[in-house]
Amino acid sequence: MIKVGITGQTGFVGQCLYNTLGLFPSEFCRVEFHRDFFKDEEKLLKFVNNCDVVVHLAALNRHADQKIIYETNISLVGKLNNAFKLSANKPHVIFSSSSQEDRDNEYGRSKKEGREIFIDSSRNGHIKFTGLVIPNVFGPFGHAYYNSFIATFCHQLTHNETPHIAVDSMVSLIFVADLAQIIIGQIRSCAESEYFEVRATDELKVTEVLNKLNYFKNKYFECGIIPELISRVELNLFNTFRSYIDISTHFPVKYTKHSDSRGTFVEIIRLSTGGQVSFSTTVPGITRGNHYHTRKIERFSVIKGKALIQLRKIGQNKVLEFILTGEEPAYVDMPVWYTHNIKNIGNEELFTNFWINEFYNSEDPDTYMEIV
Repeated sequence: MIKVGITGQTGFVGQCLYNTLGLFPSEFCRVEFHRDFFKDEEKLLKFVNNCDVVVHLAALNRHADQKIIYETNISLVGKLNNAFKLSANKPHVIFSSSSQEDRDNEYGRSKKEGREIFIDSSRNGHIKFTGLVIPNVFGPFGHAYYNSFIATFCHQLTHNETPHIAVDSMVSLIFVADLAQIIIGQIRSCAESEYFEVRATDELKVTEVLNKLNYFKNKYFECGIIPELISRVELNLFNTFRSYIDISTHFPVKYTKHSDSRGTFVEIIRLSTGGQVSFSTTVPGITRGNHYHTRKIERFSVIKGKALIQLRKIGQNKVLEFILTGEEPAYVDMPVWYTHNIKNIGNEELFTNFWINEFYNSEDPDTYMEIV
């Protein structure tokens, strides 16, 4: 059991790492950290003494006064390093530095000098050390206007604001969950490295990112359609985007219910990756359908009640019949050029789920009526 403490435990990366470590309860014990430990030398020392590994993530990323960024980050490193010197424990310290180390800004300078302080401490035998140099991190629950431009764009697009691009540069990115796995890999390996470059998983222009996020806004946020996600970075961006939606005001989203004497019909979801899903209720004795398609792929699934599904190939007389019940949920797929129907032959309401591979288009429905 490895005892791991995370400074900045409630921050963007810290929260993801903390929660991910919790997925391995037999391997890791999470040592709780609170921000006020930095204000109390005794509490900070007790924290250090309890840890096999300390992941130092706590830092100030942005502030109107650049000098405060530098002074804050160096102060945090200094306080933590002093606790290591006072402790008889020699934990493995994993420090999150930044690819901005060599840029002309106070944040990058504070990160580089912080890493150098820990390097000196490890060479003097106070700690074991790994210095991670990390590219731009994005993912769910980052703070808008603080953690990343992606967090800002996502917040703006889901809160009736308009994003603006200052510089359309190429940006090296890593998803926060991938970074958490890299850090866990370093914890497991116990390997030391004064300079460990964390490779970016993706490189995108700022406009590319914004275009994808605008696509998600249009498809998912405004229309409720699950968008086509053809790469892992698109999946990661989509899940990031979704995390900025105000759940309390956006949901529940009401379906449109179509009702008549037969029962009800409701379209559940449209998928850019594969059509739409709907369901119907049908009262006893009623038949739905009696039509065929020339290109559509369609599946009927009975989930409650008792149904008779009939199919007949156009131009032939042979009728195929299938009885499905909710007690043994099953489905029947409708081949093209087969007219088909479904009838409630039970004594209770019939619940049927339908999947079809394309959205319904009243101008091109590919639906031709013919009695089975």
